[in-house]
Amino acid sequence: MFRLPTGRQWIILEKDVVDEIIFRTNNIRNRLILELMARGGMRIGEVLKLRAKDVDDSRLHIQRPKSGREYEVVFIPKKVSERLKDYVRSLNLKPDERVFPICYTGARAAVKKAGLIIGIDLNPHDLRRHAATFASRAGAPLEIVSKVILRHANISTTQRYLGKVSDTEAIRWIENIHR
Repeated sequence: MFRLPTGRQWIILEKDVVDEIIFRTNNIRNRLILELMARGGMRIGEVLKLRAKDVDDSRLHIQRPKSGREYEVVFIPKKVSERLKDYVRSLNLKPDERVFPICYTGARAAVKKAGLIIGIDLNPHDLRRHAATFASRAGAPLEIVSKVILRHANISTTQRYLGKVSDTEAIRWIENIHR
């Protein structure tokens, strides 16, 4: 018998909302955690596993990722990279020390608190979904969103992340395509 899926439809955060969440977060550690998820598409667990030696300019090396591979590379914007490197230097971390030595519950609470500042119920994975949807809507090919930003094995997994397209956005894209 056919049954409609009952999963909840995610709310995809617009760029200006994510920017406001990040810019209104005063704690540098928490701001970096938010940026790594929203700009790099990282999972909260990946962010918390980062060690000082994993930070390599605009590339971050994720050891033992969810995919089961030995490691993966995450690419982040240069500005975020510079802030992250400055943060690591300021803490004078040894290579094997974690950059964010807090537990999952503490990180999740920091994300929730950041969302509440602007009046939204924010979960860590909302920022990862934002990274994918923003890249897609900015014109990044689906293969880049899937294989580079989200690091999914299958593009079909990535397609579930992307938000619904509004009529306004559909019209804008059609107009841009047919200029």
